[in-house]
Amino acid sequence: MLSWAASGIGYKEKQISETVQSDNTPHLVMSALDAMKLAGQLVKKGDYEHAQQILTKLPQTDNIEVETERWYLLAQIFQRTGDYDNAIKIYRQILDEQPDLAKVRYELALCHMAQKQWYRADYHLRLAMAHDDLPDEVHRMMNYYRYFVRKNKNWNVWFNFGAAPDNNVNQVAGGEECITNEYGVFCHQLPDPISAIGYNLTLGGNYESKLGEHWRWKSDANLYSNIYSKHDYDDLYLGGSTGPRYVWNSGDIWVAGIFSRRFYGWDGYNLSYGGKMDANFDLSRHWGVGLALAMTNNLYDDYAKYMNGQTYSGNSRISYSFDASKYLILRGGVTREYANNDIYKNWRYTLALGFGAELPWGFHVYIEPSLGRTKYDGPRWAVKNGSYRQIVENDWTQRYAISLSNNKFDIWGFVPTLTFSYSRRDSNIWQREYDKTAIEFTFNQRF
Repeated sequence: MLSWAASGIGYKEKQISETVQSDNTPHLVMSALDAMKLAGQLVKKGDYEHAQQILTKLPQTDNIEVETERWYLLAQIFQRTGDYDNAIKIYRQILDEQPDLAKVRYELALCHMAQKQWYRADYHLRLAMAHDDLPDEVHRMMNYYRYFVRKNKNWNVWFNFGAAPDNNVNQVAGGEECITNEYGVFCHQLPDPISAIGYNLTLGGNYESKLGEHWRWKSDANLYSNIYSKHDYDDLYLGGSTGPRYVWNSGDIWVAGIFSRRFYGWDGYNLSYGGKMDANFDLSRHWGVGLALAMTNNLYDDYAKYMNGQTYSGNSRISYSFDASKYLILRGGVTREYANNDIYKNWRYTLALGFGAELPWGFHVYIEPSLGRTKYDGPRWAVKNGSYRQIVENDWTQRYAISLSNNKFDIWGFVPTLTFSYSRRDSNIWQREYDKTAIEFTFNQRF
């Protein structure tokens, strides 16, 4: 396992020393490859002092595999002697250059486990497990470690912040609307799209109390805020949930009560409360599925007699890991929203396919196109073809987003991320259509 990079290397080997010194005393001649093999054997035997001497004094070669092996063995020494911080730094440096090395990702996960950084360990284990070239015994150990991580996830915090220029924060179509009646044609200008810069903040955390071998009590709370330069569109969301969670070797289920409060333009918008169920299952080393069900009662501050009601939703997620650096995520969902007035009752359907990859030089990219449909129950009055008509609204929304980050720009454990997105809503009520582009700059936790 330690010499995974040293086999099959074809290059002109660099010698460590000359064969004979001037005093005719014979010395051992050793190639860089032989020295690396010797260092690996010393690491296996626990002779870290001499192994480190060889690794640090060995002249640098121009062979990537040999240099990768050198740094991997140095990280192994740090890991085995309990210096996990330096081991993590080296493993990350290797993965920044060669993100598909599953063994390195696996060892990185073990270091995070030793530091009780369970969520980071889980991320790297999921990717490493998808690599087919690792021995079966390693895959079995990864399965066990996934279960061990799942049992020991007792807390996590997240903190993201950034800026997002938006060219259509009010989501309007603009243009001129004309109405024909017995007095002639009357036209007026609809509101134009408003551009604004939003400063966003996400802050949250969760904690789990262990009730037994498989049972936990999990609670979480989160805050999301988007503060625009035009404060009429400021958005603030507060939420929380709590309930029992059951964990087993290939999945978990969490049932919780939920509560949320939303403010829009710094005025109360709505209050929701209800319950949810989140379940996750590992089907194989490559495949994973998730299911989320929720029901909430919604109480609105304004127009309550029209908009109050319930929301029922079901969302699923299917993930597939190609190897240690590339994965797909397919998401789909359906939501049924009830309200006192049929105008606000609707069905919503969403479908999204995302592709993520850890790339060389520390880059990470995630691309996701999505499609959504919203179909309302009751007709509303709208202007169409120059006259007022009752129309049952039917909307289609498409969104395309790409996120790019680089792990080399690590600031206190946070990595700057750029997200570019374009949204387009088409509707049978043209005044409800819009185009929207946004560039979001955030700092996200590094995993």
